[in-house]
Amino acid sequence: MKITEVETLYTEEFSNVIWVRVHTDAGVTGLGETFFGPGSVTAHVHEVLAHKLLGRDPLAIEAINREMVYAALGFSSSGAEMRAASAVDIALWDLFGKVCNLPVHQMLGGLSHQRLRIYNTCANPRYAQARNFRPVDNWASGQGDARYADLDGFMHRAGELAEDLLASGITAMKIWPFDPPAMENDGRYITTDQLKLALEPFEKIRKAVGDRIEIMVELHSLWNLPTAKQIARALEPFQPTWFEDPIRMNSPQALAEFARSTPISVCASEVLATRFPYKDLLDRDATHVVMVDIGWCGGLTEARKIAALADTYHRPFAAHDCVGPVAFAAGVHASFSQPNTLIQESVRAYYNGWYKDLVTATPRIEGGYVYPMEGPGLGTELRPEVFDRGDLVRKVSRV
Repeated sequence: MKITEVETLYTEEFSNVIWVRVHTDAGVTGLGETFFGPGSVTAHVHEVLAHKLLGRDPLAIEAINREMVYAALGFSSSGAEMRAASAVDIALWDLFGKVCNLPVHQMLGGLSHQRLRIYNTCANPRYAQARNFRPVDNWASGQGDARYADLDGFMHRAGELAEDLLASGITAMKIWPFDPPAMENDGRYITTDQLKLALEPFEKIRKAVGDRIEIMVELHSLWNLPTAKQIARALEPFQPTWFEDPIRMNSPQALAEFARSTPISVCASEVLATRFPYKDLLDRDATHVVMVDIGWCGGLTEARKIAALADTYHRPFAAHDCVGPVAFAAGVHASFSQPNTLIQESVRAYYNGWYKDLVTATPRIEGGYVYPMEGPGLGTELRPEVFDRGDLVRKVSRV
């Protein structure tokens, strides 16, 4: 079996979500996905990676991954080259599972769990649709299904949102109310009034539901170290589960200083790629929960190595998801295959909304738990309607 075509696709409506399809002369096709920067990602796929893939055995996943990862000039970052390599790698695992008629989690070693607890990342339905998707105040509650306008919810009705999540069985939530002052002040400082305003969602949540729900704090690497420590001290009375990416992920020493300053766990980081920067963090006790994005870190091949590395340091693994439906499925497969998986990120505004417009199946989520995907490979495909969309951008490299 040989690779005969490498195809990229994205839609103008959801342009941050980029798919890669790897075709073979046996008629088996693998589907992968990454997120953000469609022009640069697709250029790297066709100008660089296609030459490494066409004519190759698609089941030589480890060898191909190594070549692709070392072709990424940013190597330890999740730049366009690494995102492209990640999407291809996911597609190769999907293809491998289809050839063997087994789900990807089985190909990765089998189920380590029968179900996994989820937390809800409180995004609005269209949070990741535009190219500039970080600012909290850019996303009106009217975008998409108002029932899942969870970003607007945590900013204005946090207590009600926590009660609603608990009613559906979800016992953990992630919020980021510190983003607006970070963007206003370039992350250099936070005023007393800004700090009080950002603390209000935590006060409302604890007043409404007490400690029945966990709160993960996303800081998006927007703060300098002194201000991040200041924010952490202010949040400690609310007992959050973790502080995620409090500073930029380019200094293990600085992150270790932050970790030593607070009794709350540090989670890092969706923006890192390959296992090597994670080792630097783990060697310095700079992170307690190891998070990866499957579509950014080097794919499933690298993600399982990162999870195993975390396990050697007795650290839990957590797969990131605030991206697209195929990467979410890949993340769920990875999570079920790893014994040290702590919890699975999910976005109910997505899996109850636009994910269903793009793929044939999404992971089953019930009562606050996610269950293993069924079927060969990833267990999902692009819906036929995607290929008929007028805003579809498609490119193919062939032998």
